[in-house]
Amino acid sequence: MGKIAGRRRPISLKLLFRKIPPEMNRIPDNYHRLIEHYKEAALLESCSSLLQWDQETFMPARGVGHRAEQMALMAALAHERLTAPEVGELLSLCEESGFKADPRTPEAVNIREIRRKYDRKTKLPGRLVQELARTTVLAHSAWIEARKRSSFGLFEPWLEKIVALKREEAKALEFESSPYDALLDEFEPGEKESRLTCLFDQLRQGLVPLIEKIVGAARQPDTSFLRREFPAGRQRVFGEMAAAAIGFDFSGGRLDKVVHPFCMTIGPGDTRITTRYDQQDFSQAFFGILHEAGHGIYSQGLDPDQFGTPMGEAVSLGIHESQSRMWENFVGHSRPFWEHFFPRAQGVFQEALGDVGLEQFLQAVNEVKPSYIRTQADEVTYNLHIILRFELERELISGALSPSEVPGAWNERFKKLLGLEVPDDSRGCLQDTHWSDGLFGYFPTYCLGNLYAAQFFSSASRDIPELENLMARGIFRPLADWLRGNIHSQGMRYRAGELVERVTGAQPGTGQLLDYLNVKFGALYGL
Repeated sequence: MGKIAGRRRPISLKLLFRKIPPEMNRIPDNYHRLIEHYKEAALLESCSSLLQWDQETFMPARGVGHRAEQMALMAALAHERLTAPEVGELLSLCEESGFKADPRTPEAVNIREIRRKYDRKTKLPGRLVQELARTTVLAHSAWIEARKRSSFGLFEPWLEKIVALKREEAKALEFESSPYDALLDEFEPGEKESRLTCLFDQLRQGLVPLIEKIVGAARQPDTSFLRREFPAGRQRVFGEMAAAAIGFDFSGGRLDKVVHPFCMTIGPGDTRITTRYDQQDFSQAFFGILHEAGHGIYSQGLDPDQFGTPMGEAVSLGIHESQSRMWENFVGHSRPFWEHFFPRAQGVFQEALGDVGLEQFLQAVNEVKPSYIRTQADEVTYNLHIILRFELERELISGALSPSEVPGAWNERFKKLLGLEVPDDSRGCLQDTHWSDGLFGYFPTYCLGNLYAAQFFSSASRDIPELENLMARGIFRPLADWLRGNIHSQGMRYRAGELVERVTGAQPGTGQLLDYLNVKFGALYGL
């Protein structure tokens, strides 16, 4: 991509950095200066988050070019702030101090994680960071149009640019065995492609026979009533009521409509969730709201005093996803949840649900049926959607698959995994925004989130013996408090795998999720 006319060079922040006087080399001063510096970079990144939220919610279509320049500049400023030589000097001074004696203190955790991010970001040229920010804004706009017109050809040149930039990023970051590891580490620190490959193979082996048994079961749900008229305005009211009930604080958040739902945390007291409505589909928006509210509850549960430091950040995207999937599925699709909420749903949607019973409703919202769209997939088939994306994107980064080959590879593997012929690109390789946003390495965290959620919910049920009875009475606070104490408040104190093991007593694996799915759906389908 060539230069954009009228583009000014980013303003250098070097003049804002002060030299470290010898008398300031005391441990507390060095640490506080490091944290102050890091928090200023976090403020810049929060401004970028606000720009991104606006881009996907209310920005006029003609503003995309200017927004690309804004995002490129903000990325350059934040990168320069995070990679300044002064950060390295302060880190070294702090690491030589006594802060690391107890590696679990907030100070030690912050120093460890700032070092990790500093070492990672100093390997990336500012030019690359800026070009990625600019390109992904433009690519996202192209993806929206390509998805609308179901034409991969409109998006293909942008995917080629992004893949080339991400390969360059992986090379700059260096890697021991796989370039994909370098990108995966951004979202799931310490995770490896080889380990995920083994984990996902185990998961696939457990899911495929279960899906076959469910599809062939004599007992199949009637879901026709879920496609009656559900006015979007009422969906919003009911969704907000449920999100607030499970713990999303609307005094520090809001709900808006978008093409592809997401949760965006701007900063303490400002967490925004989104959804999309279909007036002939109750499940899409409602469970999407619960999902994003789960992300939001995690963000709202982080220590606001630690904002801008690793102790105020989520452990990983896999852990973040475990929170959204837990509220969406382990809670939101459960019998206790609907024992409380179904009478209320009938009151809001009397015309659509007035003649429907609780058992019929539970069977319908828990239907297992291979489908095209990941975000609408049921609990059992969902992970196969992720495994497909994981396989494709690691091959794109390694060079084994070219961007032009994506539709064919997608359709062939989708047929093999889920038994469906993909009818068009919109319901195939264009359905997700992630690649247009440059988020290679992100998809596997969805699968990890399901595995973590199964283990967390099992442990929460053990520690809160009356959990199901409480949920049936509309009392969700004990579960929210358990999650906040065990997970949210810990910030980045532990790596994801270590956190799971400390909270549940077992390392991450597929056993709990497969057991949960077999028991739940075995009962629902009479297996």
